[in-house]
Amino acid sequence: MIYVTVGTQLPFSRLIRAVNDLAADRGLDVFAQIGPDSSRYHAIRTEAFISPTDADLHIQQAELVIAHAGMGTIITASQYGKPLIIMPRHFQFGEHRNDHQMATAKRFESFPNITVVDDKRSLADAVTTALESVQGEDYSSVSQYAPDALISELKKLLA
Repeated sequence: MIYVTVGTQLPFSRLIRAVNDLAADRGLDVFAQIGPDSSRYHAIRTEAFISPTDADLHIQQAELVIAHAGMGTIITASQYGKPLIIMPRHFQFGEHRNDHQMATAKRFESFPNITVVDDKRSLADAVTTALESVQGEDYSSVSQYAPDALISELKKLLA
């Protein structure tokens, strides 16, 4: 199963339409949390909003996670060692109030398990690569805790 999430603040129909088309073409099993999006999608299962507990469960069960550049999803997918495809929202398309997701995506594009895409074609290529890799590769997970060095520095700062 592929889990897609766009967060709760704004719709991200460019991403959801691309995933829907891909699922229709390839017969993919997709569940998407689509936010306040009133569109109808014929090839994927959708819910506008799900609880944080359910989102966590979907990420745990997914072969692949596709998302906007939201930190919660990035952290959770990394904790579970899930391959993650990020498509950042663009201000120029009216998808967000500014381009901070572009900066977030750029920061994480070199991280293990994370692929950043910008359009429908690169999304399709990334899904193909990720699903092929899932078959024979263990994705590395990160600790649920911050590294000791960071904790040490924070303690110094707070002392």
